[in-house]
Amino acid sequence: MNNKIKSFLFFAALLISNFLHAQTETMASTMRSNGKIYVVVAVLTTILVGLIAYLIRMDKKISKLEKE
Repeated sequence: MNNKIKSFLFFAALLISNFLHAQTETMASTMRSNGKIYVVVAVLTTILVGLIAYLIRMDKKISKLEKE
């Protein structure tokens, strides 16, 4: 890539990251003030625990099949 394209991509990435950071801060503060952040944390925790339980179960099944 030439230098113009690299500098444009860097500038675009910088602008996008600044925009997303500002949006995230306002969204987080709004959700925190409304008490909805706890719902988001609960949902994310439930999804994470479900994925971990699924992976552990699949690992046990695969181990059992490998022993046979």
